[in-house]
Amino acid sequence: MKKALLPLLFLVFFGFSSLQAQTPHFPIVKGFGGIYEVPDATERPDPTLEYKILIDLISGTETPETINRYVDNVARLMNLHGLAGVPKERLHVKVVVHGGAIFSLLKNENYQERFKVDNPNLKVFDALKEAGADILVCGQSMVLRKLSKEDLWPGVEVAHSMLTTATTYVPQGYTMLRF
Repeated sequence: MKKALLPLLFLVFFGFSSLQAQTPHFPIVKGFGGIYEVPDATERPDPTLEYKILIDLISGTETPETINRYVDNVARLMNLHGLAGVPKERLHVKVVVHGGAIFSLLKNENYQERFKVDNPNLKVFDALKEAGADILVCGQSMVLRKLSKEDLWPGVEVAHSMLTTATTYVPQGYTMLRF
């Protein structure tokens, strides 16, 4: 009986251990952008560096009732740096929303009117802002879509354009990523 239990205990212990390794972490952006530890990773962010990241967020969601995966990807990016030991204070993230992604910034009432569901992205934007990200919207995209600042999530700042924001921050050392 004891010999039969050993393999079972072995499977339970190691099975549980591997499940533990799959628990998502949220070190910087709480509740969104869950990421996983990769113990074998030899290339990791350097916690002593200042990270200046400009996100060109242009992609909209495929289904309006779910969080835009690219908005959640911003949270993942921040959490990946945090899990590697980069302090929140060394992570400078600016997200410029334009193109099809602009609708993810609609206030809930406006989103409901347009898509007939609550805006699932607002809580992610709240968490990103709480984590220190600056959220901007392209003013040119707003004009083309006949949107005003009052139509949008209150935490957003209006940029003249995505293009001029990129030409302002890239020369200051920001790395630009496009989602």
